[in-house]
Amino acid sequence: MKVRLQALAVLSSALFALVFLGAEKPRPRVEPIKARIGVISIITGQGAGYGEAITNGIRLARDEVNARGEVYIDLKIEDSSGKQEQALSAAQKLIHSEQVVAIIGPTLSNEMKVVGPEANASGVPIMGTSTTAKGITQIGKYVFRNALPESQAIPASIGMAVKKYNLRQVALLYGNDDVFTKSGFDTMKEVSENRKLRILTVQEFQKGQADYKAQLTKIASLRPDAVFCSALYEEGAVILSQARKMGIKVPFVGGNGFNSPKVIEIARDAADGLIVATPWFVDRNDPKVKAFVAKYEKAYGKKPDQFAAQAYDAFHIVANALKAAGAADRDRLRDALAATKDFDGVLGKFSFDAERDVVMEPNVLIVQGGKFRVFQ
Repeated sequence: MKVRLQALAVLSSALFALVFLGAEKPRPRVEPIKARIGVISIITGQGAGYGEAITNGIRLARDEVNARGEVYIDLKIEDSSGKQEQALSAAQKLIHSEQVVAIIGPTLSNEMKVVGPEANASGVPIMGTSTTAKGITQIGKYVFRNALPESQAIPASIGMAVKKYNLRQVALLYGNDDVFTKSGFDTMKEVSENRKLRILTVQEFQKGQADYKAQLTKIASLRPDAVFCSALYEEGAVILSQARKMGIKVPFVGGNGFNSPKVIEIARDAADGLIVATPWFVDRNDPKVKAFVAKYEKAYGKKPDQFAAQAYDAFHIVANALKAAGAADRDRLRDALAATKDFDGVLGKFSFDAERDVVMEPNVLIVQGGKFRVFQ
């Protein structure tokens, strides 16, 4: 009995030591980095299709980031309606009243030309997800973009078209009242000249125009091998429809504004033969892409386009930079963003160059049978 009591005493002492002395203390709960991020996008008016895709992509990424618990982001979304003055007013509200740590947007290069300087002067990092005109990041050191610029995309699409169709002479058509479409035209003209293509005519139009008969009649009379067109999707889709009805069957090489399912939705069969360059391909055989597409379809009932994908990746890039910065501090976030290298997103590997611009390879796609497909 004495031996048994001694054994029980030893066991009790061991249990006491294990429970009260040797047990690992619970780790303190790490609070997430909390930040407020502003979004400026076209929610209403012309170009709302772009804004819908962008905000959908951002909200999906926000939900994923907040669920992980390392960073918690409060979104403040403002509608610009695609207008410079409204975009600037939205930026001022987000910067000074909402005290956001960063801004994603605006949608158009026109808008970034006024919003970018405001954000830069205020020391607020701003990320363009769809602003592809030349000179965007040269606005200042707080201005970034993950949108593939026209200066990289258009040479790729024209190069593939020249090789495939043995192009010799082309017609150029562009919107002359928009920074983005003018920038796209400038690149198309430069690439055409560098490739020794004969430019038969340059035709212009304005945003919101409905009838392109005069421009297309001139183009048709000159019988080009292809038409290079810089337009937003509303005008671009109508141009395609009217061109096909007038018997212009040659390939169209479009700028970034054509990279939307809305073009196919509006132009229908007339969109066949449209060639574009984009960092995004919805049917790419990549687990990350498939997972993103499935989540997006479940949330919104349709597949994501390039603008949704770019916005989705942009939000994750900002969230990763916030984590690296260690606090919701504008200057520290700017430096962490600038250091982004080999981010592995749904668009592929992404880095910023020294000018805070995009380093990545485009995909060249063609519309066939109502779908964007790899152009070969």
